[in-house]
Amino acid sequence: MLVWVIYDIADDPIRKKVSDKCKNYGLYRVQKSVFLGDLNTNQRDSLAIECEDLIDPEVDSVYIFPMDDESFRKVKLIGQAFDKELVSDEVLTTFF
Repeated sequence: MLVWVIYDIADDPIRKKVSDKCKNYGLYRVQKSVFLGDLNTNQRDSLAIECEDLIDPEVDSVYIFPMDDESFRKVKLIGQAFDKELVSDEVLTTFF
């Protein structure tokens, strides 16, 4: 299932660790603090646990939004959207 990961993390080194975790799970950066990709339920849960262990819940936040294909097709891209070069062909075919 497609998953959006969106975060707001105050500490640069922690933000980098969360970014690296997202990349290690095969997610594609679509904005500085936004990743998109395909994860199964176990991967999604594991990523959530790993992020929870890294962040300070008093000041940081990480959102992991699963999105079904039907809802994803309804996404409206306005303005710059995201750099198509950073997103895999598999994810892009859902958009275009």
